[in-house]
Amino acid sequence: MFTGKITEIGRITGVHDDRAVIRADACATRLRPGGSLNVAGVRVTAERVDGALVTAAVSPETRRRTTFDRDLEPGRAVNLETPLTAGAPVDGHLVQGHVDAVGKVTAVDDLGTARRVWIRPPARFLDRAAAKGSIGVDGVSLTIAEIVKDRFSVALVPATLAGTTLAALRAGDRVNLESDVLARLAGAHPRTDVVRAVAALGWAGHATGRTGVEKAVAQLAAGGAVLVWDGDREVEGDVIFGGAALRPEAFTFLLTQVYGYPCVPCAPDVLDRLEIPELPGDGDRHGTAFHAPVDLAAGTGTGVSAAERAATVRHLARPDARPGDFHGPGHVIPIASRPGLLAERRGHTEATVALCTAAGLPPVGVCCEVMNPDGTMAGAADLENAALRWGLPLVDINDLHAWL
Repeated sequence: MFTGKITEIGRITGVHDDRAVIRADACATRLRPGGSLNVAGVRVTAERVDGALVTAAVSPETRRRTTFDRDLEPGRAVNLETPLTAGAPVDGHLVQGHVDAVGKVTAVDDLGTARRVWIRPPARFLDRAAAKGSIGVDGVSLTIAEIVKDRFSVALVPATLAGTTLAALRAGDRVNLESDVLARLAGAHPRTDVVRAVAALGWAGHATGRTGVEKAVAQLAAGGAVLVWDGDREVEGDVIFGGAALRPEAFTFLLTQVYGYPCVPCAPDVLDRLEIPELPGDGDRHGTAFHAPVDLAAGTGTGVSAAERAATVRHLARPDARPGDFHGPGHVIPIASRPGLLAERRGHTEATVALCTAAGLPPVGVCCEVMNPDGTMAGAADLENAALRWGLPLVDINDLHAWL
C-alpha cells in the first residue's frame, strides 16, 4: 500500500526482457529483494537491489495494462514511492499501485505557478471518478478538480510540479490512472452517486498538521473550498475559495448555506495596482483592512447577483486587470492582507491569500464566516459537522501558520 506522496524522481537505466533497472537513490536504501516499489503508479517487485539500482520484474500483463507497453525505456524519469510501514502517516490517499486505466492528456493550462491538466480516460473509468475526490496519476495523489463529459482535470500546485514528473506532461502524453481505493470497493454498487460520494470522503472533516495543510492547498488548487478555524482570535471559522476561477455556484453557496459576510482578501500590491482605496477608519476590532467595494464595470446588471459578484472576483484576480475595469461603490468588498501574511497576522484574510499563493493561484480569494441558521456564529463542533456535510477539509489557522 502506498500514499501517492512521491519519495523521489528516479530514472530507468535499462530494460532487459521482462525486467527493468531503475536508479532509485533514496528508495533503494529502504528496499530489500522481494519488496514493493511504486514506479509511475505501477507496483513492481524488487528482485535485486545493488546500491542505488533496483531490478524489478515487469510482466507482459503489466505492460499491456499500463503505459509500460511503450514508455518503459532507458532514460525515462519516473515517480517512485516505497510502501507504507506500520504507524506511518497517510499524507496522500491510499494507493495500491494497481493501474485501473491509461488516460490521455488532452490539454495543459498554465495558471501562473500552477497548472491544470485535462485527462481523457476510458469511459468506464469516469464512473469511479468524483469531483474533489482522490485519484492517482502516474503514482501521484491528486484531487479531481472538475469532470466534463469525457474528461477530468487535476490541478498541479508548485510542490507537485517541483517534486514529480508531472511537470513535463504535454498534450498527447499518456498517464497511468488509479481510482481511490474506497471508490473501487464501492464500485459494485449500482448507484454512481454513492460511488462518487464515497470517493470524496477522504477529503472531508478535520485534518491536522502538515497533512491537513496539504489537503487544503490541493483542494483550493482544484477549485474547491476549505474551512479554516480560528479558535484564538476571532473564535470563528471561514469558508475560503480561490478567486481566479470562482464560479457563481460558489457565491450562491456562501450566501445560502454559509450565511456570513463574503469578502475578497487580496495581496496589498493587487489593490495598489488597481487603485482601490482603503476605507477610512481603523477597521473592525481585529484590524481588518476593508477597501472600497467595487463592481466589474463591464457588467450589465446591478452587480449584486452571484454571477456578477463571481465575475468581479475573477477579474480582481487577473494579472492584467486595470483600474478602469472596476467602478464603485459596488457589491464586492476587497480587504488587504498584511504583507507578511500569517507570520504578521493570523487572520482569515492572511490565511486566504497564503492558501491561494501556496496553491499557485493569484493572491486573491474569497472568505466568508460560517454562521448558524439561527444567526449565531458556528463554533468548533458546528464547523466539524459542516465540514462533513459539505465535503470540505477543516484546518486550524495555527497549522497554516506553521506550514505555509
